[in-house]
Amino acid sequence: MEVVARTDADRVALMWAMNLSLVVGLVMFVMKVGAYLLTGSAAILSDAAESVVHVAAVCFAAFSLRLSYRPADEDHLYGHAKIAFFSAGFEGAMIMLAAAYIIFVSIQKWVGGLELENLGFGTALTGAAAAINGGLGAYLIWLGRRKRSLILEANGKHVLTDCWTSTAVLVGLGLVWLTGWLPFDPICGILMACNILVSGWGLVGSAFAGLMDRADPGVMGRLREILGRECAARNVGYHGLRHRNLGDAHWVEVHLLFPAGLSLSEAHRLATAIEWVIEGSLEPRAYVTSHLECASDHGELHPDEPPGGIASGP
Repeated sequence: MEVVARTDADRVALMWAMNLSLVVGLVMFVMKVGAYLLTGSAAILSDAAESVVHVAAVCFAAFSLRLSYRPADEDHLYGHAKIAFFSAGFEGAMIMLAAAYIIFVSIQKWVGGLELENLGFGTALTGAAAAINGGLGAYLIWLGRRKRSLILEANGKHVLTDCWTSTAVLVGLGLVWLTGWLPFDPICGILMACNILVSGWGLVGSAFAGLMDRADPGVMGRLREILGRECAARNVGYHGLRHRNLGDAHWVEVHLLFPAGLSLSEAHRLATAIEWVIEGSLEPRAYVTSHLECASDHGELHPDEPPGGIASGP
């Protein structure tokens, strides 16, 4: 769930982390290309190819993060934060594309003939890249979760994918060096590609869930808990509870049922109090819209409402 930072300090921290990811990604790409030119390793070439995809994905993620801060306007009444789901989906698709390319290159190299050179220096460059990406990826995921930024967390997972790619390369080259059997190089490349396919598919899945407004069972359970408690305390019923993830907040809609004879002013006051409790209880934040109804004639006005639709009542 992407949460647009609510303070300037949060925004600066997220943008700094994203820019750091881009700079490091470019440096890692140069290192990996140099390692491939030195060794001719299929696994290192695959690792370098994944870095190309990573840099492209980080550029899109940086754009998405900036766009998510734009306030609502006449064309986007709910703001721009849902770009987070597009960003996560794009990053996941890029990871999967990189994995497919790695598998293709590894098989092509294996069939066409294997030849490795300068394994020592090439392995050192790859090892350095793995260590740097491992630290950066862990930091991005930590910060993304702390600030509840899906964009940054997805980018961190992609950086970690780059780290695992390099690790697999190191394993493959190490086995080649120890045994002298060259096919270990493309085999490790293929295994590593299959592993990162899972990571990419997970990001695509989370993006699809957000764009399709899939209900979050945890959020729904929390809402029912709050409404059950607050409505019972005020002798109010509710039904028609719905929620969706806007990208930077929850949007909650609920129908509140009030006893007959209660003034509109008093009903509105009670509804507002319930809305405030919900807004203050959900993380990172919530927008609540309630619809006021009279419990006594609700069945007459809404005959199609299922009997179980009213979760609590006066």
